[in-house]
Formats: sequence, C-alpha cells, structure tokens
Amino acid sequence: MSDASISHAPPPRRTVARGALLSTLFEGLCFSAATALLAALSGLLIALFIGGWPAIKKFGFSFITTVTWNPVTEVYGAAGPIVGTLITSGLALLMALPVAAGVAFFLTELCPAPLRRPIGTAVELLAGIPSIVYGMWGLFIFAPLFAKWVERPLMAAAPPGSIWETLTLGIPNGSGILAASIILAIMILPFMAATLRDLLMTVPPAVRESAYGLGSTTSEVVMKVTLPYVRRGAIGAVMLGLGRALGETMAVTFIIGNSHDFPTSLFASGSTIASTIANEFTEATSDVHLAALIALGLVLFVITFAVLALARLLLGHQGDKA
Repeated sequence: MSDASISHAPPPRRTVARGALLSTLFEGLCFSAATALLAALSGLLIALFIGGWPAIKKFGFSFITTVTWNPVTEVYGAAGPIVGTLITSGLALLMALPVAAGVAFFLTELCPAPLRRPIGTAVELLAGIPSIVYGMWGLFIFAPLFAKWVERPLMAAAPPGSIWETLTLGIPNGSGILAASIILAIMILPFMAATLRDLLMTVPPAVRESAYGLGSTTSEVVMKVTLPYVRRGAIGAVMLGLGRALGETMAVTFIIGNSHDFPTSLFASGSTIASTIANEFTEATSDVHLAALIALGLVLFVITFAVLALARLLLGHQGDKA
C-alpha cells in the first residue's frame, strides 16, 4: 500500500457508547428533580415571609416574645404556641426514645424468630395510622382515663406550696400539655422504632457473632457494638421523629386544650403552632389575623429547619470523631 493511499484514508468513526443517551437523559431528570425541590422550598419560604410580613412589620420581635393573642383587639403574640410546641415535642421525644430503642433492640437481638416478623409488621402498621385517629382516641378514651387515674391522684397528693403542686396545677379534665405530649410520644414511637430496627438490621452478623464469641453479654453487644455502628443513622432517626412531633396538628389539637396562655404546669391547657393555625385559619377575617397565622407558619418552618440543621451538625461531628 502506497503512502498516498494511507494519507487519504478516512478517519475512523467514533462509536457512541451503548446507553450514553439514556444516561444523559437520566442525569438531566435527576438534576431537574433536585432543582424543582429547591425551587419549591424557596417558594414556600418566600410565600410565608410575604404572607406574614404585615404581622412581622406591625409587631416586630415582640411577636415571638409576648403571650397576648387577641383577635378582637388585633394584638398577636406567639410566645404561648411556640413554648407549647417546644415543650410537647421535647417531652414526647423523652418518653418515646427509650421505648423505641427498647423495641428495636428486642426485635434485633432478643425476639424469637417466629415472632420477629409479626411484631415488626405491627410496629409498621402503628406508624401508618392517621394522626386524627390518635387524636380521637386521645380525646374520647385516653383523656377520661388520664384524668381519673393520673391527674386527680397526683393533684390530691401534691404537698401545698411544693414544686409538685406547681407542676400539677390545672383542671383535671384529661387535656393539657402532658396529655398532648403522651399522645405525641405514642405517635412518633412506632416511626422511630421501625427506623431504628432497620438501622440495627444493617449491622453485619459477623460483627455481632464476633462480640458474642468474645464473651460479651447482650447488653454489651447492644451498647458497645451495634449502637456505635449505627450511631449516625440513629441520630438522624431521632431528629426525624422530633421533626414529626414539631409539626403534628390534629392529634394535638384534640387534646392540648387550645389555650394561648403561657403553660404554667404539666396539666395546664396550652397550644402549639400547628394547632393554632388549624383552629383559627378558617376564622381569620382580618388581614392582620391571617398574617399572624402565616407568620406562625414561618416560625414553625424556622424551628424545623433549625432542628434539621442541628441534626446535620451532630452527624458531621459524629463523622469527624469516627
């Protein structure tokens, strides 16, 4: 073959990898989904800020520091619902977390194999019950029993002038801060238990068997092997449960008492941000009242965002330690 024929030979065609077009389309769809999510989040935040701006402009910082909530005089202070939200969510988390962890550890370490699937399914079914069902059960079943067997005996046994009397002041009707916290704890418990169980199931069996082979007890395996293995995911599960408790609406509305006053005891009536919005949004006739409710939504958004940011900070700190 001559040098001329070699120099005039056509260049080889570049072949397109199989699936390259599909891969490009897939990447575009994923990018569009992420962009749409960020746009929706930004739009929600902007809409809340614009809708609540009249109340923010009129009341300023006192909107979140004062207790007075009076639609007649057009004076609105959100301190009562904000404190009620934080107290009920915190108490619910304190009550639900130990039980949820115990259920998860039982299902993964101690439960007999034939019972593991039925109990796990029951936990998942409890996590899927609508919140309004919990609220109705709390109002018609739990509240009368709670008033009869808990509130009245504790109020009668509290020494006059003691801290226990201060914590148990109120009307013993089964509604209040503590009752709402218990209902919230019952609601978030199955969710947290199912999530923690799934996390513990990701621990390789060889890790557990190695610990047992070294003579560790069940409690030592749980506390020193499996729990540290899923530590970061467990923190995320706890924060997700707290986020659900912060935003819960109907179950709390049924049983918290719906008083805008600052809660002075565990048995006193109170309110949360979500219950206040649910109760008054359809009755908000003035622009300031509507703006105050939207501003409450903005405050709840900020609180939830702060909780999730704290979760990310804790996860990052745990990752650095690991």
